[in-house]
Amino acid sequence: MRATRTLVLSGLLLAMSPLAVGQSKASDASTERTTNLKIRIKVADKSIVATVASNETARDFVSVLPLNVSMSDLFGREKYGDLPKALSENGPRTSRYEVGDIAYWSPDHQFAVYYHQDGEAIPSPGIIPIAKIDAGTEAFNVPGSVKVTIEVAK
Repeated sequence: MRATRTLVLSGLLLAMSPLAVGQSKASDASTERTTNLKIRIKVADKSIVATVASNETARDFVSVLPLNVSMSDLFGREKYGDLPKALSENGPRTSRYEVGDIAYWSPDHQFAVYYHQDGEAIPSPGIIPIAKIDAGTEAFNVPGSVKVTIEVAK
């Protein structure tokens, strides 16, 4: 009886573990759970809303807002900008991105907004999801750099 109870309890614990429900530490940016927290990104004359990811890196990003930054273009797929400080690296890393992803590149303390899919993987150590743009990524698909303001949406 005791062995059966231990086996059942072990099975329940395994079923409730993060791996069993698909929330492994190596989850892709596209499967990262999000919060209800929104941020507003102002670029040129457009205002874009993004939903913040549910991880420590994303929460740390929100703590540096509001942020005014010039974002440079990289590979015709992303705009990136410098952050005023290093963010926590306690978020899930991935080597893939989707259009609309906002992610942290820890080696240079930068964040990027992905506006075009080129099929290329992100090099090691990968990126950490910060947020997902709800709509309007085309505002970033312009030549050269852009000046943006990012703040918590009200």
